[in-house]
Amino acid sequence: MSYQEVFTEFWKQVEESVQEGNFAKLTMAKTIGKQELKNIFVRPMSLDSDAKLLVKHRYRSREVEDKELELSLVETKNVIQEHLLNPFFSVVLFTTEKDVIFKINKKKAGSIVENPPTFSDVILAERE
Repeated sequence: MSYQEVFTEFWKQVEESVQEGNFAKLTMAKTIGKQELKNIFVRPMSLDSDAKLLVKHRYRSREVEDKELELSLVETKNVIQEHLLNPFFSVVLFTTEKDVIFKINKKKAGSIVENPPTFSDVILAERE
């Protein structure tokens, strides 16, 4: 199955976790080579009907300042999608119910794996 179809399934789980109030964190990692952009972290700022998420771009170089954005769920999805395969090959959703890992392999096929939860509580983020 193409990674886009699997990502759509994965994102439904992200939306459900936000709606149910158990979204703890989302992390993009696993790049090919040493990219300047090291990680993207998403933390909840509010999980009400107008959920706000803090999206943090972390850079490898200390000379490049990390970037923080306060975004809606739809805007966050767009940021995540534009960084799939460029440069990230995995996205991990952490909820208080389970961890969900979305991966793209070398053949650009997507897969989802679920694991027991890493987080037991949701901690709302604040801008630095």
